Amino acid sequence: MTFVLQIAIDAISLGSMYSLTALGIGLIFGILRLINFAHGDFITIGAYALIVPAAAVVATPFIGTWPAFFLIPAIISIVIVIALLTEFIAFRPLRGANMASLLIASFAVSYVFQHIIILIYTGRPKAVNVGIELAQHIEFVGLRVPAIQLVAIGAAITLLGGLALFLKRTAYGVQMRAAAEDFETARLLGVRANTVIALAFAISGLLAAVVSLIFITQTGVLSFRMSLNLVIIAFISTVIGGMGSLFGAAAGGFLVGVMSTALQTVLPDDYKLTRDAFVFGFVILVLIFRPQGLIVTKAVRERV
Repeated sequence: MTFVLQIAIDAISLGSMYSLTALGIGLIFGILRLINFAHGDFITIGAYALIVPAAAVVATPFIGTWPAFFLIPAIISIVIVIALLTEFIAFRPLRGANMASLLIASFAVSYVFQHIIILIYTGRPKAVNVGIELAQHIEFVGLRVPAIQLVAIGAAITLLGGLALFLKRTAYGVQMRAAAEDFETARLLGVRANTVIALAFAISGLLAAVVSLIFITQTGVLSFRMSLNLVIIAFISTVIGGMGSLFGAAAGGFLVGVMSTALQTVLPDDYKLTRDAFVFGFVILVLIFRPQGLIVTKAVRERV
């Protein structure tokens, strides 16, 4: 029983990170029909931004004691600003373009971000000691769980619940839902497109920043391609859950996390390295038998 609970916590923790990443991708797609592969670079930028405050205090006697209550809001603010600038500079001029053009633009933005990081920090991986205390294990009812896993689960529950309340109970949330259902009709009814889209990018930046803090605390290594695999898995989660459905994106992330953890547990040692191949195989089956995903929104159903 203890072993099963341990696996369940590992699965939910991994699914939480996938879910938050998939939600950031699904939020933008729901409104703009844009698959923003640059979302992974938002995560990378959030992680690399940790170096800035560290460098700023090198000459002071307080090095290594940068307070978390300041660091976390700073990283979140930086990523949100980057997300908003990306929308304003790269995607707003292409708003009337087709999906293929937007997709190519997102790849271009991603490569620009990666090479800016290389120019500033070089392409060599860097070790970062952030949140070392969260790497400690917490023991309860016979389980030894890293504190960062509990933080990841708590962050996912808080952000998913907060976003659900925001979309249902606030005026801007209702406008975002209306834009996701029918963007042109929503504009005719008075929804301000620039405001809604900017807000969607700001929320996706917030989600990316939280994921970057969790991810770098778990790995402790910075790389300009550190989030590539994460964003691919998140995109897969979005496809499984249903493109355009925020609930589907979140559910798909948890499903992929559970699958990955379960396969890592049950597969023989010789096949553990091929775990992702089994996950991708499941995606192919979903696309064959249910190409619209597990959850289909009204807007997507009408387009089909």
